[in-house]
Amino acid sequence: MLTRKLNFPLLAGLILAAVAAPAQEQPEGALEEIIVTAEYRPVSVQELPTSITVFDQQAIDRRGAVHLEQLLNLAPNVNLSTGASRGRFVLIRGIGERSQFVEPINPSVGLIIDGMDFTGIGGAASTLDIKQVEILRGPQGTLFGANALAGLINMVSNGPGDDASGRAGFTVGNHGRLETSAALGGEISANAGFRLAVQSNKSDGYMNNVYLHRPTNNIDELSARGKLNWAPGDDVSLDFTILFSDVDNGYDAFSLDNTRDTYSDEPGHDKLESLAATVDASWQASDSIAVEALLSQVDADTRYGYDEDWSYPGICDDTACDTGLWGFEWWYASTDNYLRNNSNTTADIRLVSDTGTAAWVTGIYYREQDQTLLREYTYASGDFQSGYDTSNLAAYGQLDVPFHQAWTLSAGLRYETRDWKYDDNVDNDDRASDDEDFWGGKMVLEYRTAAGSLLYGLVSRGYKAGGYNSALASKIPDLEQEGILVPPENLVFTAETMWNYELGLKGSWFRDRVTLSAALFYQDRDDMQVKQSIAIPVDPNSTDCPCAFIDSLQNAAGGTNKGLEIEGSWQITDNVNLFGSLGLLDTQYEDYLSYAHADADLDNGVPYDLSGRAQAHAPGYQYALGVQFLFGSGWFAQLDIEGKDEAYASANHDEKLRRYKLLNIRLAYQTGPWRFAIWGRNLGDEDVQTRGFGGFGNDPRKFYATEAYYQLGEPRVYGLDVRYEF
Repeated sequence: MLTRKLNFPLLAGLILAAVAAPAQEQPEGALEEIIVTAEYRPVSVQELPTSITVFDQQAIDRRGAVHLEQLLNLAPNVNLSTGASRGRFVLIRGIGERSQFVEPINPSVGLIIDGMDFTGIGGAASTLDIKQVEILRGPQGTLFGANALAGLINMVSNGPGDDASGRAGFTVGNHGRLETSAALGGEISANAGFRLAVQSNKSDGYMNNVYLHRPTNNIDELSARGKLNWAPGDDVSLDFTILFSDVDNGYDAFSLDNTRDTYSDEPGHDKLESLAATVDASWQASDSIAVEALLSQVDADTRYGYDEDWSYPGICDDTACDTGLWGFEWWYASTDNYLRNNSNTTADIRLVSDTGTAAWVTGIYYREQDQTLLREYTYASGDFQSGYDTSNLAAYGQLDVPFHQAWTLSAGLRYETRDWKYDDNVDNDDRASDDEDFWGGKMVLEYRTAAGSLLYGLVSRGYKAGGYNSALASKIPDLEQEGILVPPENLVFTAETMWNYELGLKGSWFRDRVTLSAALFYQDRDDMQVKQSIAIPVDPNSTDCPCAFIDSLQNAAGGTNKGLEIEGSWQITDNVNLFGSLGLLDTQYEDYLSYAHADADLDNGVPYDLSGRAQAHAPGYQYALGVQFLFGSGWFAQLDIEGKDEAYASANHDEKLRRYKLLNIRLAYQTGPWRFAIWGRNLGDEDVQTRGFGGFGNDPRKFYATEAYYQLGEPRVYGLDVRYEF
């Protein structure tokens, strides 16, 4: 039952208040229309027959968000995992990745920034001059293909505009927060325009290293964007975009005490340097047919590493694990570093037509991605290097046919081929290559009422590619020395597919003062890809930790994900607006016998049965509820509450991330082009657990006794914003 865990009083209030999407917030009069750009043609969010949340620039500013991670909790059934300095691993409806170590993963959630494919590179998702963020839930098998099984996030920045315009400002806050940004755009000539934007965001972070006597997990991010629009003819337009990201963040997130005090002597890092560009061309070939072409290139270098032991030499001094008891110190030390290069080229050419009696699109898509990895690990026999090259070619089409005035039938289909090749420097013959064929698509039946409300039924199919477990391959020599043989079938995992069934309602009432969208969905997953870990003791003569952990992807038989999503708003008066969102989620594994679970009996070959258990990072409920006040004379206030249910942290153990509720507030004053605001998030200073480990121990003071460890999210933060716009 979806309602079995809904014991929090505010949830009832959410439903009674007809909860709302943050993107709909607009304190003055009726709510303005939001146009979605992720589809093949621009369409109003209230007319799009799918479950979607859109955050406009106003919502981003009022959230004080400088990165995508600070928006996701406001969208129903959208979650994140902070397996890095940022929560850059996104899950939609319980489906997605929680981290990335050795194996080249195929993400479940696509990320597009101004037409550039940043899927799997979430560290680049800053809100620099972003016009809106669109989160499409459910498989995008027609729109995007292999990397959008769970959904798609589309980030669109501001364009040049017809007149000179810009904005500049800064934010100061606790934890040494300093963010500065500026953007300027306008005309170059009668048929050309430009826009330039830059943002710097720095803070000390909120983890304190008691060994090094300084804050760690610091944030140091720089983003810059340039855009040029040129219309060489009345029917032709060209858009050029260049995006640069330089991230130099610390990563020292886990404490042996599960607090914000860490003991690492070699704190980790989470770095990204990327340069991306895109050309978007459009030609209106006739009154009803347009030719559109997009070419993009993304080059990204990432450096990710951490102190695996989370401690320092001497942590055992004057404790039971000191040398006085055994004659040697009960302590180990190691670091793990991953250096990746990701080169991604995409090309998309399509014909778009709208004759009035029918609308259609057909196109060809090509994607080539090359990924290399260098892993430097203390307990490895040598550095590990691998290369993973993939190429995707797809043909797709969609037809929308209205009939009987109020009805529209839409059908979309995508056929995609994928070739992949894997290689590494391990001395074995297990090199791999393969080709896969996929198909996805959707069928939608829409009904538009006389009052303008939209009812729809949707069936869609998505897919996620298979691949090679380089994590296991990198350890083969060490495993063989320890007498452990890896079966060849464990080195390769197969594709996952999913059917999605959805019923939805969208509408506005009372002269557009009340808006509501709701979606009820059921998803059936087949050959579900599940991340597992194998623990190998550092001491081959012992069965106890400290251990080396080897991650791999394997296929469970399947799973189901079902739930409800509600968004809406109520403009109570011209000066008071109520908004919020609610997501209910019920997930489970099907026929999943795990040998990686902490309670599996490996000695006797007895797996742990996870069938029927909820999936990881899939909270039973998630909500946001807020109210905005426009006091007149330029004053504005917003108060909102957000929360989530508990959720399993992993499929490898039974530890759970705690449920939580957070209180946020913002008070702003605007006079002419100037805007000033004071704000605070998580005012109750709750410890929000965003990632968790279980089934092992890492504290030498406790003789590596098994216990749970958690990464903590943002504590109480507050600050002052100053903005100037013209």
